[in-house]
Amino acid sequence: MSDSDKVTLNQKELKRLEVLNQLAVGKMTAAQAAQVLGVSERQVHRLKAAYQEEGAAALVHGNRGRSPKHTIAPEVRAQIVELARTTYVGFNYQHLSEALAERPEPIVVSHSSIRRILLEEGLKSPRKRRPPKHRSRRERRPQAGMLLQIDASRHDWLEGRGPYLSLFGGIDDATGEVPYALFRHQEDAQGYFLLTRQIVVTKGIPLAVYSDKHGIFRRNPKEPETIAEQLAGRREPTQFGRLMEELLIEVIFAQSPQAKGRIERLWGTFQDRLVSELRRAGAKTLEEANVVLWAFLPRFNAHFARPPAQVESAYRAVPDGLDLERLFCFKYLRTVANDNTVTLEERRIVIPAGSERVSYARARVEIHERLDGSLAVYHGDRQIAFVPAISRPGDSPDLRVKRRHRTGH
Repeated sequence: MSDSDKVTLNQKELKRLEVLNQLAVGKMTAAQAAQVLGVSERQVHRLKAAYQEEGAAALVHGNRGRSPKHTIAPEVRAQIVELARTTYVGFNYQHLSEALAERPEPIVVSHSSIRRILLEEGLKSPRKRRPPKHRSRRERRPQAGMLLQIDASRHDWLEGRGPYLSLFGGIDDATGEVPYALFRHQEDAQGYFLLTRQIVVTKGIPLAVYSDKHGIFRRNPKEPETIAEQLAGRREPTQFGRLMEELLIEVIFAQSPQAKGRIERLWGTFQDRLVSELRRAGAKTLEEANVVLWAFLPRFNAHFARPPAQVESAYRAVPDGLDLERLFCFKYLRTVANDNTVTLEERRIVIPAGSERVSYARARVEIHERLDGSLAVYHGDRQIAFVPAISRPGDSPDLRVKRRHRTGH
């Protein structure tokens, strides 16, 4: 017999050969052979007939020596490993699978195949998985826009390439969609104003927002009431609280971090996926981080958002004629001085004489500090003065507004 005619059997096939030999000499019945081999009696008779006709070669599996139909080519495997070590370093298996499929020349490989290939190369997923904790989750709201969870996450998003940043975001309770998010240097009231304004403009006005008890959202109940508050019979809201009242948005306060589960899980996902995207783009500044973030959000929503239980949206349309500039601003009550001026910290505003009255001395006015840093003074519903934003070298327009939380007096 030549070497080409030799048949090599594996352990399973050797076991079949031994059983069939015992069956052939009457030491074992077909039923016993079927039980030992874990097959039916009919299959035992088929194996016996093939063995008698072809010999041991009949016991070799038909796919022996063939490459599986879905085998990944060696050059593709090598490319995946190289990209995982360079362009997509730090991406978890699922994220890498999605990123490879989105390339100009897509590499469509399943998450499980990516995992197997990289584990064989000693490349473990960077995201540490924790065993799930049993908690009774609150049911989602049935309609988009019924409840929006909002929060900010302070984190080393740029991994030392730039400053620590705070990521502001909201997540729709019904769908898991993130309608908007933005980076800022600090968590401040203006960041939540910018977040809310963009959501209102692009999606509509939500029915309610869900937040923690940060001083931006509510006054500290331990603070003593002012005389004006005692006379009014209510606490003055924060600037953000006042905005919510004017937009008729209910504010619901979470009683614990666990109660904000959806947005807390969102930050965990972002600190994995978004950090990898920022690293890949080489982002080093606030502005560069926002560019990456705003390109990332549509892809994130396409993958993670889900349809609501009810198709109808609960977002309310912005009423015609609603002046968003007069809503999305910081408002401060002041009394006009005898020289017809008012001040807001270091900024002094001269009120020009108008057609209604020559002087506003001793009048009670409201100063609106807008999100671009400009100031407008109102007497009732009439604007009586305006000061453009102060531009300083190196200033970023979204940093000029003062970070005050409360309604000022």
